[in-house]
Amino acid sequence: MKKSLSSFKVRYAETDQMGVVHHANYALYLEAARLDWLNQFGISYKKMEEEGIFLPVYELSSKYIKSAFFDDEITVETSLREKPGVKIIFDYTIYNNLQEIIHEANITLVFMDAKTKRPIKCPDAILKAMGF
Repeated sequence: MKKSLSSFKVRYAETDQMGVVHHANYALYLEAARLDWLNQFGISYKKMEEEGIFLPVYELSSKYIKSAFFDDEITVETSLREKPGVKIIFDYTIYNNLQEIIHEANITLVFMDAKTKRPIKCPDAILKAMGF
């Protein structure tokens, strides 16, 4: 569906003693790529929160295919799976320097009213910014 690409250089602090990216850092790469994706469509996460809309993670699925290493340049392809409703689902593919797939993931987030802490539908302004 709607895609974006984000690139990151693996920092030493993100690796373990073997020089391999620690598994917990993949969630951070996915989050940064998701913010890039939203920015591409003119959607500010900060503004969304200021307007009382939160997007907590409901589900995260990750598949580790190959290792990434210190100083690697990785690219995260972020795709919106379908038109958002109460939930918004992103699919991710991470590539290494050789354009090999090293990681696949998907994240489901829920639109939530910050005051009531209850799920809400994706606001019309956000849908419009996404082209729906």
